[in-house]
Amino acid sequence: MSSDELWSIGELAERAGATVKTVRFYSDRGLLPEAGRSSGGHRRYGPDALDRLRLIRSLRALDLPVPEVERVLDRDEALEEVVSGQLREVTSQLASLRWREASLRLIRDCAPGERADRLRLLGAVALPPDTAALARFWRRMLPVRLPARLVTTVLDSVVPRPPEEPSPAQVLAFARLHELVSDPRLDSPEFRPTPPLPAGEYRPAVLYEGLAEAYELAASSMAVHGEAAMHGQAAAHGEAPTHSEAVVRGEAAVQGDALDCFIAAYAQALGAPDTPAFRRRLVGLLARHDGPVIHRYWKLATGLFAPGEPVLGALHHHLSVALHAQVEARSA
Repeated sequence: MSSDELWSIGELAERAGATVKTVRFYSDRGLLPEAGRSSGGHRRYGPDALDRLRLIRSLRALDLPVPEVERVLDRDEALEEVVSGQLREVTSQLASLRWREASLRLIRDCAPGERADRLRLLGAVALPPDTAALARFWRRMLPVRLPARLVTTVLDSVVPRPPEEPSPAQVLAFARLHELVSDPRLDSPEFRPTPPLPAGEYRPAVLYEGLAEAYELAASSMAVHGEAAMHGQAAAHGEAPTHSEAVVRGEAAVQGDALDCFIAAYAQALGAPDTPAFRRRLVGLLARHDGPVIHRYWKLATGLFAPGEPVLGALHHHLSVALHAQVEARSA
């Protein structure tokens, strides 16, 4: 192009629908290619600069920071990486806003006498919340000799992911759960949850691998049994089951293979045969483990798991209740 066909900063700005200040800013950062200079030393631009300026403005319209825009302009393949990073950031911001909205609704709708306590609870939780405190709680509970892969499996099962669109009730449950696991009294022996079996007397990897299989069987059985029972209840009465009915159904659903697998996990971990005497002993061990801290943890956490997602605490409870009922029936 001849010098007569090139554009000044003002002409480029006009063609792009931008301000002269904007064009000068990007030009000073080296983002707009100059096609030459005027006799007076002023910058001149051609069509390449216009295309580049339009691309820059499109990227900035997506709220990409200028350094990220520079990365995209330097390397074509950087666009996907930059966009993915921005999507993660936007997702986090949206989650934070949803939790903030639910938190505000929680405070607005509660009784005046409850607001101070709820504000205290909410003030201890970041937005969006993370599960680091919950994971630390369970790591302290797990045996030190447990293989890392099993630790990861357990944490994935017992630590609920914060809902993306929480209700006020879920926000409150998470805040109370966070307070529970962060209680400094848990460092004291009288408050610390009891291990599942006496320390040093069992093989942790054998126990947790066996329990994982038992919980999987129980979840499958409860899904099938529960759906059939719910349909039957609805057809007969047109109403949802009560809590006691749900417990009875859960107990019935985990009988058979799931319960036998559950008991076998403890027996094999202890190196003991599965006998009626062992089952009676196991009832006592399970009752010792199911203390107030663990009970409250699962009471608060259950509503935070996604619909249809197996809740390990509920599965463990139904298996324990089924074992207790079986032992009592055989002793009668």
